[in-house]
Amino acid sequence: MLYVNSNGTILENDGPTIQAGNRGHLYGDGVFESIRIIRGRPVNLTNHILRMLEGAKMIKMRAANYLNESFFADKISELLQKSGITEAGRCRISLDRAMGGSYIPESNEIEFFIEVYPMESNSFKLNQRGLEVDLFVDLKKSKSKLSNYKTKNGLIYILAAIAAKEKNLDDYLISNSQGGVLESTSANLFVVSNGVLYTPSLEEGCLAGTMRMQVINLAIKNGIKVYECNVLPQNLLVADEIFLTNAIKGIVWVSGFRTKRYFSTIAKKLIVLLNEKWKPQF
Repeated sequence: MLYVNSNGTILENDGPTIQAGNRGHLYGDGVFESIRIIRGRPVNLTNHILRMLEGAKMIKMRAANYLNESFFADKISELLQKSGITEAGRCRISLDRAMGGSYIPESNEIEFFIEVYPMESNSFKLNQRGLEVDLFVDLKKSKSKLSNYKTKNGLIYILAAIAAKEKNLDDYLISNSQGGVLESTSANLFVVSNGVLYTPSLEEGCLAGTMRMQVINLAIKNGIKVYECNVLPQNLLVADEIFLTNAIKGIVWVSGFRTKRYFSTIAKKLIVLLNEKWKPQF
């Protein structure tokens, strides 16, 4: 049996667990984080909690002082134990504005919701078959002060994922109104040319991914140059390699963009380094 923590109350995750009037449900009024679990412990929790609380502050939600990394670490551990997840898994934390009001909320206080699910592997594994991707052209992601955070306004990602499935693609890449390619529907983007990594800068409007940060730091530490810059579609067509990163899957390599085919050399090297980084901590 799996369980959730709904603002301090432990509930079985086999029926309704969210109260009527929840503002995340009604208005998308909240932020969230998806966190990988390895050997029963959350990976990179410090950066996840930091981004989540910064995102909450950005949308005018007021976090009580006790809502800190230590608090969430304890709650995640409690939920994992109760759900019988002692090895691999994933966790999602949601922070929603307190119930009440409509577009004008009655309060800016925070309610939290934590859920956990088991996974099969305690390591990040590179996909054997590369993804086939293209550009999503129906909608553009606006650059704003919210662009770097995981808010609950995810319609552009949902519509892009649906459109990709309709075209028999594995994913679509999302761009901003200036034509810069930002990310996929669920991951940050890296482009490899001549052994150098290029990734969209935060100023361009991409998500400030926690795994993006880890990969940048790992690459630099191991002598791989990284540039945060504007990435255009023509850059994808002359690249040697493209891969995507997120907190749950780690690194996912792309084999094709339109007629262009790619290798996975750097992706293979980085996923080994990623697993080596977390192994000593667990």
